[in-house]
Amino acid sequence: MGSQNTQNGSIADHSKPVTAESRETQRLRERLDPARMPEHVAVIMDGNGRWARKHHLPSRLLGHREGYKTTKKIVRAASDLGVKYLTLYVFSNENWRRPKHETDGLMTLIEHATRTELLELHENGIRMRFLGRRAELTPSLRKEIERAEALTENNPGLVLNLALNYGGRAEIVDAVRKLAEAAVRGEIDPAKISEEDVSAHLYAPEMPDPDLLIRTAGELRVSNFLLWEIAYSEMWVTPTLWPDFSAEHLVQAIEDYQMRVRKFGAVVNP
Repeated sequence: MGSQNTQNGSIADHSKPVTAESRETQRLRERLDPARMPEHVAVIMDGNGRWARKHHLPSRLLGHREGYKTTKKIVRAASDLGVKYLTLYVFSNENWRRPKHETDGLMTLIEHATRTELLELHENGIRMRFLGRRAELTPSLRKEIERAEALTENNPGLVLNLALNYGGRAEIVDAVRKLAEAAVRGEIDPAKISEEDVSAHLYAPEMPDPDLLIRTAGELRVSNFLLWEIAYSEMWVTPTLWPDFSAEHLVQAIEDYQMRVRKFGAVVNP
């Protein structure tokens, strides 16, 4: 999803025509300061159900299917803009409270998308990671997840993290359990457990914390998403529903991010 041949140090292929999409990508990229790009962007993709209702569709699942189309576009745009990590909130562990026909439909859609998009993502150098508890997922979906991670493990481009059956509190609980087990085995002194130790036992310990957290559909909450990791993330909220979110919105969020001063609790330029 998106060409990798425009990265630094590469030679442009002038034998290929410049498409409208590539011209648009170039225009959007020119609005940004490459020296202040967020390394990691996280997104709470909200509003699929409301989009379906707004368009008088008979099922919320039709909104989720439209949201899937948006996800493809945003993964491509993030890769082309030079974002290194993109984490998308696909399905929370609280979402199981929704009607069974909706959760079943979502799981089927996620499995289909993982299988269908894998080769294109791989060909474009994107690495896929899945964050969350997998035991509650179907065996067929777990198989697709494992295949996607294995195939793309060594890809050098955008790292695409999909938070699936994920909860921020659950992630912290799982990390604490691992630390407790290590303490019982005598491998770690409980009195010396640090923030770094907790971070090292999260689902993706090698991943930098998000610089920018985007939420669509206007909700002003973090909804149990990356609770440990977003401690100092910059937030950008838009009333736009996820199916209507575009590369233009992504650039607007990054532009706003680039105008901010990140303090991390300190005093900057007093």
